[in-house]
Amino acid sequence: MSAQSLGEQTVDLLGRLVRLGCVNDLTADSGGEERAVEVLEDFFDDVPVSMERVSPHPGRTTLIVTVGGDATPADGDGRGPLTLLGHTDVVPVDEAKWTRDPFGAAVEDGVMWGRGTVDMLHLTASMAVVTREVARRAQRGDAPAHPLVFVAAADEEARGGLGVPWIGENMAHLVPWHAAVSEMGGAHIYGRRGADSVVVVVGEKGAAQRRLHIRGDAGHGSVPLGRVSAVERLAQVSAALSAARWPTATDEVWASFVRAFEFDDTTETSLINGTYEGDYSEFGDLAAFAHAISHVTVAQTAARCGGPINVLPSHATLDLDIRTLPGVDDDDVDAAITAALGDLAEHATIERLLCESATASLIDTDLYRAIEAALMRRYPGASVVPVLFPGGSDLRVARRRGGIGYGFGAVDSGASLGQVYSQLHAHDEHIAVADVRATAEVLHEVVTTYLGA
Repeated sequence: MSAQSLGEQTVDLLGRLVRLGCVNDLTADSGGEERAVEVLEDFFDDVPVSMERVSPHPGRTTLIVTVGGDATPADGDGRGPLTLLGHTDVVPVDEAKWTRDPFGAAVEDGVMWGRGTVDMLHLTASMAVVTREVARRAQRGDAPAHPLVFVAAADEEARGGLGVPWIGENMAHLVPWHAAVSEMGGAHIYGRRGADSVVVVVGEKGAAQRRLHIRGDAGHGSVPLGRVSAVERLAQVSAALSAARWPTATDEVWASFVRAFEFDDTTETSLINGTYEGDYSEFGDLAAFAHAISHVTVAQTAARCGGPINVLPSHATLDLDIRTLPGVDDDDVDAAITAALGDLAEHATIERLLCESATASLIDTDLYRAIEAALMRRYPGASVVPVLFPGGSDLRVARRRGGIGYGFGAVDSGASLGQVYSQLHAHDEHIAVADVRATAEVLHEVVTTYLGA
């Protein structure tokens, strides 16, 4: 089977998945990923694979497809089974703000339009096509040296409470976690002197959500002298957090990202060493991205306080969506908040909400080298740059279970990282058909190289 036919299969399957509209609105009864599972089961019907459904909630179904023997730990060559982590759910749409049918999968001028085309149905379709091709080769006697597992997961867009994290907690034996590939790599960074770098995601930030309980002085609104209401103290706390400096990245992953832009020596050095004082405008459309992957970020997202207009409230809450860097734990977060508040800290209590540590994988691995080599062959003259991802993916489960995981992709259209990242959850989400084909073709090379097929 030719590489081109792999690409065409992927384009066709992507269109079918987009048209399903497996919209996850963060409620248990949304998604309906079982429909995607039915499509995929039919897709694999003619090849020798084992398939297993996992449904923690009716309709919220994950499909696990395995090619090859028992998924044992790594053997003497340092390798083991490879897991492809895809997901079939997509985020909601505001149809009034789309210029095309978000679930039509229309192809116009070499571009497919539709919710999920970028995040991440094109890669899920590529994974399915590559897995079927490996199974076909095994059927002809060319079996891989290690098992290949494809996971078409439910509920990724809601952090996986009914998807891969649920499987990791309740049925971990169904998936080998040794080495995994998932989403958001492959886009380009173009340096100021013309260098081309292709990104591979090697880690992602953690979550350290906090609720601050802020105490004020109760009393009647008609006699405020000498009292500080919780409303006033809430404002003071908010201002202190806004003015605070938060931990910054100074590791080699951040440094390699900065170097890809080919800044002048002074700017590059200050960014890498954590002494930069600017607004990140040097990164252009990646300013917010660069700031996010180089800092513990603290977003103030909800404030609650007060009741009757004539009562000074004594209690307020402020919610903080905090995203952490690798190596920053929950105690570090609480210490940073306390330091930022200074004297105000005695009037606040920190409540921990969702806590998930950041995860990252080393790049001195066979899987990373296979990805790097395949991308460098696809894009001669380009460098491959490891990057941190500010959002979350199912790869964090593999890493927390002791495995390695990388965000993969291939972008023949030349789209920059900023252009690709701007498509995530956006109106009029779309992808170049050339990038769909490229992703399938390069993934096939990575998989067969790593598995020894």
